Amino acid sequence: MKMSIKKEDTVIVLSGKDKGKTGRVMQVMPKSGKVVVEGVNVVTRATRPQQTGSGQMNEGGLVKKEAPIYACKVERVCPKCGKPTRHAVKLGEGKKVRICKKCGAEI
Repeated sequence: MKMSIKKEDTVIVLSGKDKGKTGRVMQVMPKSGKVVVEGVNVVTRATRPQQTGSGQMNEGGLVKKEAPIYACKVERVCPKCGKPTRHAVKLGEGKKVRICKKCGAEI
């Protein structure tokens, strides 16, 4: 699946329990069509204490971490105009460049 959202993009959530939140994309999973966004869709996992290779014990307990959400539920935010926007692709100096549809700035 071809994805228009890349790692390190700033996105805004369009639907769901975290609607309206913005965050940076930490991971992109093109096969499943999902992204992991910093501070969005935070879930709590119960973990057991585990022994590391050096003989030390890792503490168990409740760990909060970001879970993946579908990429269709987020939209990229333009760094120049600060609005959620789609992108256009333009050929510039022999390579493709993403352009903001609203203000024309390079993303």
